[in-house]
Amino acid sequence: MYLNMQWHNKVDNYKQPTLRLRKLPVRLSLSLSIGQLMNQTEAITYSIGDLAKEFDITTRSIRFYEDQGLLKPTRKGQTRIYKQRDRVRLRLILRGKRLGFSLAETGRIFELYDHDRTSATQLTTMMSIIAEKKEHLNQQLDDIKIVLIELNSLENSCKETLVAIDKTTS
Repeated sequence: MYLNMQWHNKVDNYKQPTLRLRKLPVRLSLSLSIGQLMNQTEAITYSIGDLAKEFDITTRSIRFYEDQGLLKPTRKGQTRIYKQRDRVRLRLILRGKRLGFSLAETGRIFELYDHDRTSATQLTTMMSIIAEKKEHLNQQLDDIKIVLIELNSLENSCKETLVAIDKTTS
């Protein structure tokens, strides 16, 4: 028997599965423990098409992230085989992209995790990147406010000119 649940709940520009076991035989009995299920899910693999469908992106995007060194699938001949680690990384890439992180910044975070799995270094770096992002966004917000003030001033000037034109023509 195969356990394969359907996708639902489109969140953060990609579909999130509740559980997905791809072509993995699972005995549905009381003797199947959570630990056994977790061990089986570690061996789950995905094709490039599976990930593209799941996250609602193109296979070309996934290959681009691979070219950038962010994803490292194994290969069986010409076929790319993605593991759970690649799936998690793809989710983080897309989330970072949505939050305005560059691929270089995302790669930097991945490198930290790969070389030093202690959370202190990662969190310190992440806080530094977040502070930079917030500073940049606040600057953009200030710039937008200035442009809005200028546009409002120009709009008021146009209204005053229209009123003056109407008075002279009537």
